[in-house]
Amino acid sequence: MKCAGFTLIETMVVIVLLALCATATAPTFASWRTRDQVDARTNALLGSLAYARSEAIRRKVRVSVCRIDATRHCLAAGKSCPSGRADWSCGWAVIAERAGVLSLLRAQPALDEIVVASGLTALTFTPPAGQAIGSLRNFEIAPRAAAASMRGAGWRRCIRVAAGGRARVSDGACGAAS
Repeated sequence: MKCAGFTLIETMVVIVLLALCATATAPTFASWRTRDQVDARTNALLGSLAYARSEAIRRKVRVSVCRIDATRHCLAAGKSCPSGRADWSCGWAVIAERAGVLSLLRAQPALDEIVVASGLTALTFTPPAGQAIGSLRNFEIAPRAAAASMRGAGWRRCIRVAAGGRARVSDGACGAAS
């Protein structure tokens, strides 16, 4: 009588092949996840800027996008995030101002793995056309990874906000020609 099944050698070969496949694909998966986080953070900031501009036009009030602390209050210029970083990775909020009263419209939570760098601490949109107040209206989004392979232009996104308030995204660093 013959028994059907796998031998120990066949089983070990399959396990070794599966381990090799998992080892080979792990860096690719980590890279994909990081690039996805950069793109998601870029789209979240772009959406917040567009929302702030449209609310400034719709409500006929000044609407700002600002870096926030853990209690969702805007951080003052030069003040670091609760994590100790001076970028926008601590999150941001869209805040409307009417007669000196601030109203939180939308908030984006912190994500420390992604750097959102800008010289701005807040960007304000004004009615009636939603124009942006401030200079150097650039945001550069990149992974905070220490790996040299993730420092190239392909890992970075730049959001540029025109004086008219419209924002656009380009691949690469903000200093790069587009």
